[in-house]
Amino acid sequence: MNRDMLYRPHSLLLQWHITDRCNLRCKHCYQERDSGGELPFQSLLDVYREFQELLDFWNRDETLPMTRGHITVTGGEPFVRHDFMDLLEFFSARRQRISYAILTNGSFIDAEMAHRLHNLTPTFVQVSIDGMQATHDRIRGTGDFKRVVSAVKHLVREHVPTFISFTAHRANFREFADVAKLGMRLRVDRVWADRFIPLGRGLASECPVLNPSETREFFEIMYRARRKAKRRLFCRTEIAMHRALQFLVAGGRPYHCTAGDTLITVMPNGDLYPCRRIPIRVGNLLETPLIELYYKSDLFCALRKRISEGCEGCFYSGLCRGGLRCLSYALTGDPFTTDPGCWQL
Repeated sequence: MNRDMLYRPHSLLLQWHITDRCNLRCKHCYQERDSGGELPFQSLLDVYREFQELLDFWNRDETLPMTRGHITVTGGEPFVRHDFMDLLEFFSARRQRISYAILTNGSFIDAEMAHRLHNLTPTFVQVSIDGMQATHDRIRGTGDFKRVVSAVKHLVREHVPTFISFTAHRANFREFADVAKLGMRLRVDRVWADRFIPLGRGLASECPVLNPSETREFFEIMYRARRKAKRRLFCRTEIAMHRALQFLVAGGRPYHCTAGDTLITVMPNGDLYPCRRIPIRVGNLLETPLIELYYKSDLFCALRKRISEGCEGCFYSGLCRGGLRCLSYALTGDPFTTDPGCWQL
């Protein structure tokens, strides 16, 4: 057996983009255009089986801890597919083996849809809020803020675990505290944030990347919001800080990029990436088995092992490994250079 094939992660997250189509045109979107290369439903099931077979390979030895599988299904906007609910039914029937969650812009979630999602028991449904109404609508489109808030209310009312994600850039990062307060008021389960990556449509957007001092300021804003949530009686909302470099302010175990290790991404046409925000194709699951791509991809192997150049002298390098590799890739073309937002160097 190939020596690398002795490696098995404790879990594997498949972020699955089942379509490029979307009803919104967000300014910071990392998608440039609708590729039109969407797989038919039966081919989606083939991709699922590839994922299942890799997990089965790892879990053959019952004396070892089980490798858990999880799918976050997204787009584009996944609800635009006419067969999306059929796919969710398929996932739900198999959720004891592979759990799943939904990443959506919330446009299609009304009271009836929230009730259907309650019955399908996803691990969570995540929507995006990128500032308060004026800022969010400037980024995502007029009226979208109210639609998202309405979707969140329907989901929470149906007891569907609900997350809010926030994409931070220079034009909105100081509004995170207000979004966190909104999340607490709406009683969502989690509010979290990551930094804007200039890819696709976002390359020409009015959303500048945070510099190191702004990155630090942003994480301090997050940390204060997190502390307030913890002090608030009966607050069910977690303000999560488990992304690259956030440990430098929030403490805890340093996060490292999991792309190509415990995270893989499948695109609408079956192409495999290490991460949607590191858009480097390593193969296609309809042409090559996932197990072969996972172990034989030079990029995946490097992402699992290498520490980014410029980080060697840092106390945290062995655990952090270089921070937000997708941001390094977007700005330099090399995912193995140090995080451009790091203020430690």
